[in-house]
Amino acid sequence: NMKKQCYGLNISACSVSTFTKISALQMSWRSTYRSSKFRNVYGKVGQREACYEGIPITRNVHDNHFCAVNPKFLAVVTESSGGGSFLVIPIYKVGRVDPHHPKICGHQGNVLDIKWCPFRDNIIASCSEDCSVRIWEIPDGGLRRNMTEAQMVLIGHSRRVGLIEWHPTCSGILYSAGYDGKILLWNLEKGEAVKMIDSHSDVVLCMSFSRDGSLLATSCKDKKLRIIEARSGRVLQEAYSKSHRVSRVVFLGNMKHVLTTGLSRWNTRQVAVWDQEDLSVPIIEEEIDGLSGLLFPFYDADTHMLYLAGKGDGNIRYYEVSPEKPHLQYLMEFSSSAPQKGLGVMPKRGLDVGECEVFRFYKLITLKGLVEPISMIVPRKAEIFQEDIYPMTSGAEPALTTEEWLSGIDRGPVLVSLKEKYKQPKPAGPKAAKREKKALAKTMKGFDLLENVSPKSDNEFLRMFYRQQDELKQLQKELRDKDERIKHLELELNNLKNNMTLNLSISNN
Repeated sequence: NMKKQCYGLNISACSVSTFTKISALQMSWRSTYRSSKFRNVYGKVGQREACYEGIPITRNVHDNHFCAVNPKFLAVVTESSGGGSFLVIPIYKVGRVDPHHPKICGHQGNVLDIKWCPFRDNIIASCSEDCSVRIWEIPDGGLRRNMTEAQMVLIGHSRRVGLIEWHPTCSGILYSAGYDGKILLWNLEKGEAVKMIDSHSDVVLCMSFSRDGSLLATSCKDKKLRIIEARSGRVLQEAYSKSHRVSRVVFLGNMKHVLTTGLSRWNTRQVAVWDQEDLSVPIIEEEIDGLSGLLFPFYDADTHMLYLAGKGDGNIRYYEVSPEKPHLQYLMEFSSSAPQKGLGVMPKRGLDVGECEVFRFYKLITLKGLVEPISMIVPRKAEIFQEDIYPMTSGAEPALTTEEWLSGIDRGPVLVSLKEKYKQPKPAGPKAAKREKKALAKTMKGFDLLENVSPKSDNEFLRMFYRQQDELKQLQKELRDKDERIKHLELELNNLKNNMTLNLSISNN
């Protein structure tokens, strides 16, 4: 019909095509707009006194994060000679780290990956170029001297071990992937491998568990994506896409989808969403940029938010994920001039609920020897616990014993509420409030919110934004109050009219 109308107006086919593209673009723009409680999430970098300085961060080029964190400890792989080592620092001991701080140095080769046990905050696993996986138990107050004796040494790979993952619902199960192309399933209660998954033709790059731990998604150097039955090792689905070379994979909670990052056929960085029950074709493919650094995905199943951070980049993009189209809704981007070597992620039970913090990264900056916390915050005044952004989340209690899981039982994680962690933010003291008021007045001096004046810094922009938000909320409140007052007056007027009508009818009778 559009073409017929255009031909009636003597418009060329090229113009019709252009008009059609513009119309499609407008429709797509309208379809992608949607309201979201996470639309204004922003990244807040920790103050200098909240960072960890003087850490000799490893310069190994292996594609891992070299950092692990939990509510008790921060662990960072360090540069060392004559073997591998990593630091373990109590999370509250911020500031400059002593150059002679005790290390864990029991490996004979470079440490390639470290992971805290999700159920016991004092237990950490590490793997190394010496072909071993080791389990360490850290004292409550941290290390007082170098630790060389591991609680458990797991030997089974014939080549270096580059990746380890804890089972998400069972405390005694650990998976390790080596450069021999094999994945070993370890029973830590017996200290032995109970299963070998030998279905990969090359090095395994990434492993990700489903919510209940029954499925394992892997990406491999052979550019294939696989969905594997975690207990038996049977490959359920396998995919190879010429338009998307997979490098990293993550399950999207209970959505029955997996997300991968990789490269397109033109070597641009790309993200793709797949149906975990049908890997024949990706549901969507979206190009990110033309940079060369590896793109790491981090998914928060509670808020359905996806964070994409590139190795060597200074920025972190974040999206909201939904099972319906368009599946990925871009929200915002955190930018920084310092490139990141790796990123550690704090579990939900370690976040500051009173500040509406929904995610926290620990960024490794090799050139400065610095570990910098970055909090992702929903801009709200948390006078009460915000249940809509803090649903029930995975706790520190395992859902299954090792025997139960090995016998064939699958169970989702034990969920807990973060309401107990909520502490109402303390009001600032008179001096702090006065300083904030002066700083705000100084920042806003000369700015008219009705004029088109660009702020000079991120702080000025945020303050202008919050001021506008407060004014908007105040105006909305006044409008609601006036609407209620109008309704109340209209009701009184109707009652008065009815009474007058009734009185007139009585007097006439």
